[in-house]
Amino acid sequence: MFENPMANELTDDPRKLNALVARAASLASEYSVPSVLVGLVAEEGDTTFPEYIHYLQSALRVEDGIFRMTRERAVIHLADVDRDQALSVLERLAEAFSDEFPSLSRPNYRMQIFEAKSGTEELRVKDILTRIFVTSTLH
Repeated sequence: MFENPMANELTDDPRKLNALVARAASLASEYSVPSVLVGLVAEEGDTTFPEYIHYLQSALRVEDGIFRMTRERAVIHLADVDRDQALSVLERLAEAFSDEFPSLSRPNYRMQIFEAKSGTEELRVKDILTRIFVTSTLH
């Protein structure tokens, strides 16, 4: 049987996404700790996006996480931060990536943020994906 190793390296098991969403929901409802889920989207065929995601995986804290949906889409979970803090963290990491890899272009991907905070309704993967990957609201 032919297996495409590149596809396996660039996407994650869907159960990992369920775990990220469940963690955000648990932090918000049980501990009143805000978290954000970020939908990050690159243009189709962008060759730097997988490298950037790999960099983020090594740069984020242990309590944070990344789910690679496709070669051009990822979901990032940042725990114990609100929307503004998440933007600051992602901006700082994009700058650090550019400094560390000056030959690659600076990350400039579309993103949409969903903030899970105390009082947030039940979080379902389907609802989160709809909120963070709606094309018309990405910037």
